[in-house]
Amino acid sequence: MTIESLLEAHWPAVRAIYEAGMATGNATFETQAPAWEAWDKAHLAHSRLVALSDDGTVLGWAALSPVSGRCVYGGVAEISIYIAPEARGQGVGRQLLQALITESEANGIWTLQAGTFEENTASIGLHTQAGFRIIGYRERIGQHHGVWRNTVQMERRSPTVGTA
Repeated sequence: MTIESLLEAHWPAVRAIYEAGMATGNATFETQAPAWEAWDKAHLAHSRLVALSDDGTVLGWAALSPVSGRCVYGGVAEISIYIAPEARGQGVGRQLLQALITESEANGIWTLQAGTFEENTASIGLHTQAGFRIIGYRERIGQHHGVWRNTVQMERRSPTVGTA
């Protein structure tokens, strides 16, 4: 497996993985994947990664979204990470998340945030193993298919960026 920059050419596979995550009901409040142009606009230009198998199949992806347009939050980003159903439980998420952390720090990000449905224990475990800590819970923060959902809020503060 290799980790490479996520390019527009990867979008069909990235979108399919995103849709598979949506189908679980525990990955996102979103109910349909956007077009490439909307996705591209909503994510930071840096720190967009795909995990590729030896034959070039996209196994997972990760990207960052800004948390605010205010300049004081310029080093804070929200993480998205999705793994193809057939690649889950094989260490793809761990390697992809570690690469995303490295890439984000190289681009001046000092805090990564993640909001995860409380039922998504695999994602919570993945983030915890990567140094994220639970900072709180948001109760009944939004409805998903007519059902109020809670999220677990996690963050990881860089030990090297934004320390001075």
